[in-house]
Amino acid sequence: MDRDSADEHALVEALRRGDERAFATLVADQASMLVRVARMYVATDAVAEEVVQETWLGVLNGIDRFEGRASLRTWIFRILVNIAKTRGVREARSIPFSSVATPGDEPSVDPDRFLESGDGSWALAPVPWQTPEERLLTGETRDVILRAITMLPPAQREVITLRDIEGWSSEEVRNAPEVTETNQRVLLHRARSKVRGAIERHLNAMEPTA
Repeated sequence: MDRDSADEHALVEALRRGDERAFATLVADQASMLVRVARMYVATDAVAEEVVQETWLGVLNGIDRFEGRASLRTWIFRILVNIAKTRGVREARSIPFSSVATPGDEPSVDPDRFLESGDGSWALAPVPWQTPEERLLTGETRDVILRAITMLPPAQREVITLRDIEGWSSEEVRNAPEVTETNQRVLLHRARSKVRGAIERHLNAMEPTA
């Protein structure tokens, strides 16, 4: 058993014993991420907070049944998503992950950005960003990125949030929403393409080629 697995096993055992300090540490580590993910399914921050509170109750009530087939974080994530989807459906703001379009049904880049010749030539091409690191770190551009993410279809929004904002690995994301590796790559590619398009428009980083 590696160190991470041993630490997680110790945490699970502490939670089963009712160790309040261990539970408080877990909440502190995961609460912000859970609120952000819950917010993808529900209409307000207040409801997202309620979803997270219900999730923690679910964790406490179900920890004795945790079998360790997935990581503790993935298990908690699944509890959260089930609760959030239920609330989201009630608010008519959620669609099933399984209803996401599969590869080939929509372009990652707007077709209007290419010439009608059909040879893949740009009509509106990306241009180099000046000092991109500095500009991307500004509050205004960060807000553009976050708004673009909120406008994505739910499945794309979920994958890009977990991978690019929360820093989850490909395997963790695949286990959490229970989506295939191929579909995850497609969802992430489409999400990143749309977000990049929003950044380009914000930075005026497109120019006609003719």
